[in-house]
Amino acid sequence: MATRLSDVAARAGVSVKTVSNVINDYPHITAQTRAKVEAAIEALDYTPNVSARSLRKGRSDFIALAIPEMASPYFAELGAAISRAAKKRGITVLIDQTEGEPAAEKLVLDGMRGQLIDGIIFSPITTAPAKIELAANAKPLVLLGERHAGGTLDHVAVDSVQASFDATTHLISIGRRRIAAIGVGGGAGTGAVRRKGYRKALKAAGLPLDPTLELAGTGYHREDGAASMRELLALPEPPDAVFCFNDLLALGALRTLADAGLSVPGDVAVVGFDDIEDGRYHSPSLTTISADKEWLAENAVGLLLDRIAGTGEVDRRDLTVPYTLQIRESTATKS
Repeated sequence: MATRLSDVAARAGVSVKTVSNVINDYPHITAQTRAKVEAAIEALDYTPNVSARSLRKGRSDFIALAIPEMASPYFAELGAAISRAAKKRGITVLIDQTEGEPAAEKLVLDGMRGQLIDGIIFSPITTAPAKIELAANAKPLVLLGERHAGGTLDHVAVDSVQASFDATTHLISIGRRRIAAIGVGGGAGTGAVRRKGYRKALKAAGLPLDPTLELAGTGYHREDGAASMRELLALPEPPDAVFCFNDLLALGALRTLADAGLSVPGDVAVVGFDDIEDGRYHSPSLTTISADKEWLAENAVGLLLDRIAGTGEVDRRDLTVPYTLQIRESTATKS
């Protein structure tokens, strides 16, 4: 039988109300009384009823983080940063993996985990902006990534167009003229936005747009980058550089280049996007766009808690994450 509040009170020799005050961190409790109650809670292994506490407080102090893929190093690192930012504020983060599936994203927007959560930090892949906007009327919501609905929704993301422009411009600055892109896509997602910056840089440098150098692939994983790089190397005139729209694609491309006996950056220079830990310790280490994940996490959590508390602005707040281009061995020759 589960331990009840009254069991803790009896063991500590105090009233049920006193135990409740300790659990809810009521300030006017003597240190001696608090110690007795906490000792009783530990001895009886008592777990507070989260649902009941939520009803009393009007909030649960749980928020949800809905991301496409927990196995992705980028989202794993981001999830850890968001959890740290929330923990400092006494908030617990529940993580849900949507895999970018419409049904899973719909479940998030329709009220994932019911009354257990106070709000959602959401990185959507497939859901239309209009549907996201409607869902925000029922639950506080902060968006991450490329797809944002506008209106009243807060949004935190890197400027992928400018970052991709900078990555491609870096390749041009080291003398590369036949620059491929891996991870392109349509619509309003990552592949489309980053292609826009890539093309903008080529145009600014007076370089032609070659459709054979823009590869979509089937996903954003290592195997997709490896397959795309094999396709590029099979061209009559292969590229002398490649901009991969995330680091996993870049790591796959690097493996294909190594298998082909080509040097990096001597034969082909490679740039990624995300600055995951694997890229820093790869040989050669990966040049990449490094967005400040800690900044992103702090601000996403802060915006959401403002909305939950009702202190946020009415208009949408659109925050741009600081980033740097980290130049490493995949584009920088050793002096």
